[in-house]
Amino acid sequence: MEIYLKKLLFKASHRGTKEMDIILGSFAEKNLETMNEENLKLFEEILEIPDPDLYKWFASEDVSIPEKYTALVKEILK
Repeated sequence: MEIYLKKLLFKASHRGTKEMDIILGSFAEKNLETMNEENLKLFEEILEIPDPDLYKWFASEDVSIPEKYTALVKEILK
Protein backbone atom coordinates (compact mmCIF):
# COMPACT_ATOMS: atom_id res chain seq x y z
CA MET A 1 0.00 0.00 0.00
CA GLU A 2 2.86 2.39 0.77
CA ILE A 3 4.20 2.16 -2.79
CA TYR A 4 0.71 2.83 -4.17
CA LEU A 5 0.38 5.96 -2.02
CA LYS A 6 3.82 7.18 -3.09
CA LYS A 7 2.86 6.74 -6.74
CA LEU A 8 -0.34 8.72 -6.21
CA LEU A 9 1.56 11.47 -4.41
CA PHE A 10 4.09 11.68 -7.23
CA LYS A 11 1.36 11.82 -9.91
CA ALA A 12 -0.53 14.45 -7.94
CA SER A 13 2.46 16.74 -7.53
CA HIS A 14 3.95 16.32 -11.03
CA ARG A 15 1.00 17.17 -13.25
CA GLY A 16 2.44 19.49 -15.83
CA THR A 17 0.82 22.71 -14.68
CA LYS A 18 1.95 24.48 -11.54
CA GLU A 19 -1.63 25.15 -10.43
CA MET A 20 -2.59 21.47 -10.49
CA ASP A 21 0.72 20.48 -8.87
CA ILE A 22 -0.09 22.77 -5.96
CA ILE A 23 -3.79 21.92 -5.61
CA LEU A 24 -3.55 18.15 -6.04
CA GLY A 25 -0.08 17.71 -4.57
CA SER A 26 -0.84 19.53 -1.34
CA PHE A 27 -4.15 17.67 -0.96
CA ALA A 28 -2.41 14.33 -1.53
CA GLU A 29 0.36 15.16 0.91
CA LYS A 30 -2.13 15.95 3.67
CA ASN A 31 -4.80 13.30 3.03
CA LEU A 32 -3.67 10.16 1.18
CA GLU A 33 -2.72 8.19 4.27
CA THR A 34 -6.13 8.66 5.87
CA MET A 35 -8.32 8.18 2.79
CA ASN A 36 -10.43 5.05 2.44
CA GLU A 37 -10.00 2.69 -0.51
CA GLU A 38 -12.99 4.08 -2.41
CA ASN A 39 -11.72 7.66 -2.24
CA LEU A 40 -8.20 6.57 -3.17
CA LYS A 41 -9.62 4.96 -6.30
CA LEU A 42 -11.61 8.10 -7.14
CA PHE A 43 -8.53 10.25 -6.57
CA GLU A 44 -6.54 7.99 -8.87
CA GLU A 45 -9.24 8.43 -11.53
CA ILE A 46 -9.16 12.21 -11.07
CA LEU A 47 -5.41 12.14 -11.68
CA GLU A 48 -6.10 10.70 -15.15
CA ILE A 49 -8.25 13.68 -16.14
CA PRO A 50 -6.42 16.31 -18.24
CA ASP A 51 -5.28 19.43 -16.38
CA PRO A 52 -7.40 21.89 -18.41
CA ASP A 53 -10.56 19.98 -17.46
CA LEU A 54 -9.56 19.74 -13.81
CA TYR A 55 -8.70 23.42 -13.72
CA LYS A 56 -12.24 24.20 -14.90
CA TRP A 57 -13.64 22.02 -12.10
CA PHE A 58 -11.57 23.82 -9.48
CA ALA A 59 -11.83 27.38 -10.82
CA SER A 60 -15.46 27.66 -11.92
CA GLU A 61 -18.74 27.05 -10.18
CA ASP A 62 -20.54 26.82 -13.52
CA VAL A 63 -18.83 23.60 -14.62
CA SER A 64 -20.66 20.31 -14.31
CA ILE A 65 -18.54 17.83 -12.36
CA PRO A 66 -19.47 14.15 -12.75
CA GLU A 67 -21.49 13.19 -9.68
CA LYS A 68 -19.13 10.45 -8.50
CA TYR A 69 -16.33 13.04 -8.13
CA THR A 70 -18.32 15.91 -6.59
CA ALA A 71 -17.69 15.14 -2.91
CA LEU A 72 -13.98 14.51 -3.41
CA VAL A 73 -13.53 17.65 -5.52
CA LYS A 74 -15.20 19.68 -2.75
CA GLU A 75 -12.83 18.07 -0.25
CA ILE A 76 -9.82 18.93 -2.41
CA LEU A 77 -10.94 22.56 -2.58
CA LYS A 78 -11.19 22.97 1.22
